[in-house]
Amino acid sequence: MNIYVGNLSFTTNETDLKEAFQAFGEVSSCNIIKDKYSGESRGFGFVEMPNKDEAEKAMSMLNGKDLKGRTLKVNEAKARTDRPRSSGGGFGGGGGSRRY
Repeated sequence: MNIYVGNLSFTTNETDLKEAFQAFGEVSSCNIIKDKYSGESRGFGFVEMPNKDEAEKAMSMLNGKDLKGRTLKVNEAKARTDRPRSSGGGFGGGGGSRRY
């Protein structure tokens, strides 16, 4: 099961995150998302746990808990296609009448 972990402290690393989740079972991967230009943490990441029961227990126990001074937001990760599309910006799409 893929788990979203939000509101991470910018000092939290993959080892910290993995250790928090390993208390509830096997962790197959752990990834903190970083800015592609600066390399700084974006404050969220993903943890993969192969056992669904262990993953659900970890989510329920860690959601709202403190890790390095921040209150974690933990839930099942949704596939990108499940999220609503943003109308974006720029030309086209969404908007009332325009006068030129």
